[in-house]
Amino acid sequence: MAVFYNQATLSYQNTSVASNVVSGEILDVLSAQKTAFPIEYAVGDPADGTITYVISLVNTGSVALTGLTVTDDLGAYPFGSGQAVPLTYVDGSVRYYQNGVLQAAPTVTAGAPLVFCGVSVPAGGNAILVYDATVNAFAPPGTGGSIINTATVTGLGIGESVTASAEIGARSGPVLSISKSVSPSAVAENEQLTYTFIIENRGNEAAVATDNLVVTDLFSPILRNLSVTLDGVTLSEPADYTYNEASGLFTTVQSRITVPAATYVQNPVSGAWSFTPGTATLRVTGTV
Repeated sequence: MAVFYNQATLSYQNTSVASNVVSGEILDVLSAQKTAFPIEYAVGDPADGTITYVISLVNTGSVALTGLTVTDDLGAYPFGSGQAVPLTYVDGSVRYYQNGVLQAAPTVTAGAPLVFCGVSVPAGGNAILVYDATVNAFAPPGTGGSIINTATVTGLGIGESVTASAEIGARSGPVLSISKSVSPSAVAENEQLTYTFIIENRGNEAAVATDNLVVTDLFSPILRNLSVTLDGVTLSEPADYTYNEASGLFTTVQSRITVPAATYVQNPVSGAWSFTPGTATLRVTGTV
């Protein structure tokens, strides 16, 4: 709400007289709320980086508010002499409702900032904007990292701009993947081959013993006379793994494998983050 003050002047015979000062108050009729789903973004997992934002506008006045502009900063934060923008609008994703009824999409300028033009809120009613944004390389990846995304509503009929913000945080924890290779790719009977398993962690926390990592493989052809190493350290059976030579089933002991967290570096010029995954290397050698 805004308070205003006003004073009049009476002029006569080269004299001026000031009136008393009166004050009044303009009551805000428009309110805004912004929410995000999910409330966390995945670090190092591009398949899990889409955030849905909802801006809810409520008009408690008796006159419709028309031609409003909603400006979204896409989470921009100061960096160097400029700013870094950690969110990218998904083209064509906006849905616009008035009192729950889907409307034609407003005009969108998909930049940084993101701008929606021509938004109207019925008298005594509401309007809702729903749209998607993806987390990009400028999103802080470390533990405690967050994106604060603010929308500002301006236009005729609004005394002061109305703002609403939503905050999402970087998900803490490991993000793991595993790849497997064999060497040599062609081997004669009674000769040795080696399976190499690379476990990568793109997350901001290490995979530790309590995460209960287990690698299981059913070797075909069945291997004999196994030797196993983890990051170059020899493992033993049954303390570190179990192996059934009748079936070829290989299983590491729960919690034996740990994987360090990824390391993150922010480019000092562009502000973009890059990462190097933490790794663990498991090698199993046996005779065919």
